[in-house]
Amino acid sequence: MTTAYDVPANELILKVAEKLKDNDNIKPPEWAAYVKTGAHKELPPVQEDWWYTRCASILRTVYYRGPVGVERLTSVYGGKKNRGSKAHRKAQGSGSIIRAALQQLESAGYLKKVEKEGRVVSSAGQSFLDNTAYEVKLELVETRPEFNRY
Repeated sequence: MTTAYDVPANELILKVAEKLKDNDNIKPPEWAAYVKTGAHKELPPVQEDWWYTRCASILRTVYYRGPVGVERLTSVYGGKKNRGSKAHRKAQGSGSIIRAALQQLESAGYLKKVEKEGRVVSSAGQSFLDNTAYEVKLELVETRPEFNRY
């Protein structure tokens, strides 16, 4: 059986983002067009559908690292802060974006809360990711034969 571990991350995230666009529970907030994704960024994202890509990426990250909370995810989605002539420092990602995405994924039924630990992928979320990974693998086998190992 194909799981999310068996396919490349970028292919899986793009396919999951396309599927999340059809879900009524996953909608970008009205402030999403103007917000930066972290203190280390200078501008907001350029892509119009970046919200779905971030939600798909968060879902995959919780699948891999769960149980995980907002604070740990801000570290995952952080980066290097450019401080001019001084050395770079690590900066956190936006907690508001991550929190809103987690709440939407939870209302869609893909995540669930574990008391005092964070969020984990629900059984519906796991089957959603694994079925999407299977679809991605079938597409990759058609285009790249090296994925036909299993």
